[in-house]
Amino acid sequence: MKKIFSLLLLLILFNFSPSLFGQKKSIYEKVQKQNINKVLDDLNTFAATANFKNYFNLYAEESTFIGTDATEIWNKKEFMDYAKPHFDKGKAWNFTSLKRNISFSADGKYAWFDELLDTQMKICRGSGVLEKIGGKWKIKQYVLSMTIPNEVSNEVTKIKTPIEDLLISELKNN
Repeated sequence: MKKIFSLLLLLILFNFSPSLFGQKKSIYEKVQKQNINKVLDDLNTFAATANFKNYFNLYAEESTFIGTDATEIWNKKEFMDYAKPHFDKGKAWNFTSLKRNISFSADGKYAWFDELLDTQMKICRGSGVLEKIGGKWKIKQYVLSMTIPNEVSNEVTKIKTPIEDLLISELKNN
């Protein structure tokens, strides 16, 4: 009787455990997505309200910002130096997320996102990686890019060709 009871108990555990564990994981993931959404929403709010300190506290000490211009690849200090005059004017930039996707590494220590943003440059794409450091999500890399509708990509290419041909040549020669 004990063997039958033990076997029955094992079958019950094997049948229900994955769904219980999956439910716990989805609750955890939902909470973590809320935490990351808050970080990214705060990032936009702090830029719009020129809150320099809080804005940059959202970045990890070893982080990278990649801007819309091909030459804009900055570590945190370089990005702070670039951004400071904009924040000092009382308003840096004003971005609002239109749509955001968030994914996690298997160990839950990293997350990556992509989002469409409503900006003064019209629709832009923000994407990046966050790391959980000391129990808080910190931005490790942020990439801002302008979207170009396919219908006008030829015209945009014509406009930027003289500027970027010089940069391409310089990069090839270095």
